[in-house]
Amino acid sequence: MILTLDAPPLANILGFLALVGYIVTLLSTILKIVFPQTRKTGISTWLLHHRRLIGLSSFSLSVVHGIFFINQRNIDLFDLTTHEIYFQGVIPFVILILMAITSNHWSVKILKKNWKNLHRLTYLAMFLLIWHIWDKMSGHWTYLTPLGLGAITGISVLFLIRLWIEHDAKQQKIKKKEYQASLLVDSNQ
Repeated sequence: MILTLDAPPLANILGFLALVGYIVTLLSTILKIVFPQTRKTGISTWLLHHRRLIGLSSFSLSVVHGIFFINQRNIDLFDLTTHEIYFQGVIPFVILILMAITSNHWSVKILKKNWKNLHRLTYLAMFLLIWHIWDKMSGHWTYLTPLGLGAITGISVLFLIRLWIEHDAKQQKIKKKEYQASLLVDSNQ
């Protein structure tokens, strides 16, 4: 069996560019926590300052990506089987819509803590995008498919490492407080 890679249609190129933009929006925090030495370079700070613009650009590309596919395949958006077939692409898209709508100072002020919780949905989108790319490109990979899959899988692994580091730091902080409390109890006796 010979593996062949097709040339990507424009819709796939737009989807890939949207994916790259999305991954870049996730990088600032991941770099800061997983690779703390990058703080000195200013990359994390630059990415953080431009996250909203990059995210909205990524969202715009994903909208055009979706429009191209809907037109190419004459997809009926009112057919429930369409939503079943494209579930792993539709859900991240809905999450990106919520991100785009609330990516402004007014929403941060109005939603307060809920804004942060809402924007945490982006991590669900990250894992669904792996499934989306794998499923929709299965059988007709282009040269962008392994790049996209590798990039989103890589950022997902780095995200999991970030969670582990944050959990470990929290556990160490708890142990330190417990130790200090035990010293205080011992000194009072």
